[in-house]
Amino acid sequence: MGIGHQHNHDSGGGAVPPHTNHTRAHGHDHNHFHSHSVDEKNEGRMALAAILTGTFMIIEVIGGIISGSLALMADAGHMLTDFAALSLAWLAFRMARRPADWKRTFGFDRFSVLVAFINGLSLFVIAGLIVVEAIKRFGNPVEVLGTPMLMVAVAGVFVNILVFFVLSTANSENLNVRGAALHVLGDLLGSAAAIIAALIIMFTGWMPADLIMSVLVAVIILRSAWYVVSESAHILLEGAPEGLDRRTISADMHEQFSHILTVDHIHAWSISQERPMVTLEALIEPDASIEGTAKAIKLRLFERFGVEHATVEVRKMPPHASRDD
Repeated sequence: MGIGHQHNHDSGGGAVPPHTNHTRAHGHDHNHFHSHSVDEKNEGRMALAAILTGTFMIIEVIGGIISGSLALMADAGHMLTDFAALSLAWLAFRMARRPADWKRTFGFDRFSVLVAFINGLSLFVIAGLIVVEAIKRFGNPVEVLGTPMLMVAVAGVFVNILVFFVLSTANSENLNVRGAALHVLGDLLGSAAAIIAALIIMFTGWMPADLIMSVLVAVIILRSAWYVVSESAHILLEGAPEGLDRRTISADMHEQFSHILTVDHIHAWSISQERPMVTLEALIEPDASIEGTAKAIKLRLFERFGVEHATVEVRKMPPHASRDD
């Protein structure tokens, strides 16, 4: 006697009635509870933050040229990547609003992750250029004007605090928002380092302070780069999202549902930071409900693990089979 298939595509419009002689079900859930208003809010915050960052970046470049400060130029380089990141993140949110089509069935949500990955790689390049320039200047010192350097650095602190406040009102769970906030914190520390260097130069005339602080800014940039690249690469490589250990999921299902015999073929990944996905197969007792189990598993995945999109396949153990078969 063959095993039949029941396909239960639950998209909010009700389940397809099962055929009475079928003993296998495939549940596919599309519970999109996230609101597009969240993305629109993120989009607006990113645009405002990009304008503020880009405007001050130009001011900082001019200040770095006038004062001769590598620390200011380094911070401006960091702000350049921030401006690019914020602008591309804004574009990513715009792209994510486009509907899915037959070519891109998940839409453009992962575009923002790709943008974050590219931005992280660019930070490594910027940090390397700063270190190379600092090494050159150690052998050939350049006079730095402390007063204009201090004025620009102090202004940078206030601008970065304002940008950070703007981003703090956006969705902090989004990878691009979190990455941008880390960038701004790095800029804030960079401006603080430039202030320290300017004060040292003004009161002692010791020019290497500028180079030391520029290398410190490069280290801050590298830290931000590593975070953004590792997080985005994990998603692009379809690694399991945090909190979605398949061992934990399996144990939880056995604990919650006594009629489930085995839970296997568990795969967890995410389209973006906010869209985790899970697929799994469950073997149940012969007298248990296939459709009811599929719905219960999907509900449990949502309530316990925050998974809104799950594909669940449920099979019944044949009546005369043993658990060891």
